[in-house]
Amino acid sequence: MRLAFAAITLSISCLIGSFAIAADTDAGNIVRGGRLYDKWYKEAKLPEPTGNHVAWPASNPNKSGADTFRCKSCHGWDMLGKDGAYAKGSWVTGIAGVNGAAGKDPAVIVEVLKDANHGFGGTIPDADLAALATFVSKAQIDMTPYIDSASKKALGDVAAGAGIYESVCVGCHAADGKGIKDSPALGGLALDNPWEIFHKISYGQPAEKMPALFAFGPTVASDVLAFLQTLPAE
Repeated sequence: MRLAFAAITLSISCLIGSFAIAADTDAGNIVRGGRLYDKWYKEAKLPEPTGNHVAWPASNPNKSGADTFRCKSCHGWDMLGKDGAYAKGSWVTGIAGVNGAAGKDPAVIVEVLKDANHGFGGTIPDADLAALATFVSKAQIDMTPYIDSASKKALGDVAAGAGIYESVCVGCHAADGKGIKDSPALGGLALDNPWEIFHKISYGQPAEKMPALFAFGPTVASDVLAFLQTLPAE
């Protein structure tokens, strides 16, 4: 009992200690922008795009259709593109990440999103382009201190993550991480692609009522991810 109470106390302490992030950023736009980066057509409730995105390289025939229009598909969950987790595997494109755009004026990023290479002008509503640009400018998280790239192991505090999961996430995902119908077990997803799960912990799932923990800082996301990796993989 003492151990469980300590874990929950530590979790609450982390949340309170990092709450200042919400006050210092445009958290609402950032969270929506993170979901748009994941799958903009689902978050914005727009029709799925057809064909392949104009910038999708012919060198990667493994992926096609709407998935090639997702920002994460070219630039990666870790925002590093060809220099990050997507340097190998089925999502290789050779395309750079968006890490170089961190800190830039969101208005400038919007113009890039509208250019011929991206082609999102008139496709994604202007308000959503602004949210996506705000996310790219203000909310990029260096995941290196939180995920070991070689082993894919989350470097967070499992006990702290358990306290957060059991109070925030368990209602939908269940104690074993298998609570969402027709979704793979969270444990397996967290082990296979920790960068994706880190992103979804931070910003939520597009067009779903999933809480986003971005405002509480990346340490909290890392702790939850570390706990998820202890759950059943199947």
